[in-house]
Amino acid sequence: MDVGVRLQSIRKSKGLSQRELAKRAGVTNSTISMIEKNSVSPSISSLKKVLAGIPMSLVEFFSIEFEQDSSPQIVYKADDLIDLSSGTVSMKLVGTPHQVRALSFLDETYPPGADTGDEMLNHEGEEAGVLVDGRLELTVGSEIFILESGDSYYFESTKPHRFRNPFDQPARLISATTPANF
Repeated sequence: MDVGVRLQSIRKSKGLSQRELAKRAGVTNSTISMIEKNSVSPSISSLKKVLAGIPMSLVEFFSIEFEQDSSPQIVYKADDLIDLSSGTVSMKLVGTPHQVRALSFLDETYPPGADTGDEMLNHEGEEAGVLVDGRLELTVGSEIFILESGDSYYFESTKPHRFRNPFDQPARLISATTPANF
């Protein structure tokens, strides 16, 4: 998935210049330019910030070519998952982009050194997850937690939060968020 080409295509289809999108998103014009040229790979929080200027969710951004089926798919094979990866974090969304999605259910992989970005995430809803492999650092507000394989979490997403893997092994997380903001 070429994030830069996709962003440029969507931006142009919405009739936005790089400068206008940057202004709406609260980032510099050069940030938009570097993302579109693939000079930088934006973190999830950075990409969400840019997409808010369109406005568009991560799900819409990564699945815009998917059409809504009259009979929704129930079982999803590994190849059916929608790849929402950004930066070094791999996120795969379970389920096609239903028009009325209540939650996002994700299979996430954090390689060593990966994180959701320098800026803390903060949005409406709730989040829950189970770490199935490795170790992962979770920051919620001013508290830092180290999750071990088998540990789980649940918190209100309005609290600033961040996920980071400062460890030597990859971490795999299965998570759900409401509302479906991915």
